[in-house]
Amino acid sequence: QVQLVESGGGLVQPGGSLRLSCAASGTLFSIYRMDWYRQAPGKQRELVATITHVGSTNYADSVKGRFTISRDNAKHLVYLQMNSLKPEDTAVYYCKYYHSDNYLYWGQGTQVTVSS
Repeated sequence: QVQLVESGGGLVQPGGSLRLSCAASGTLFSIYRMDWYRQAPGKQRELVATITHVGSTNYADSVKGRFTISRDNAKHLVYLQMNSLKPEDTAVYYCKYYHSDNYLYWGQGTQVTVSS
């Protein structure tokens, strides 16, 4: 089992920045992917960014150029640096650990609110 603890969410003005962190612990395999998702009220959960164990990244078109995902493999940490934030970015952000279809875990979520 894997436990994920997120931090860094909060209230920020449009154009501002936030950095989310996710710490993974428990039984972690050598190869795993870490993802960030978000979900706004009444909306489907959306994949925001993903990073593999070797550092390959992918981003949703809506955040490309503004968000950066990174990881510290030694500490089992994943980050999401969010710049040029927009009100549309307001959502609960979730960290996900993925090893296989039968071994994946979600964090509890952290609220990000972008408002003036």
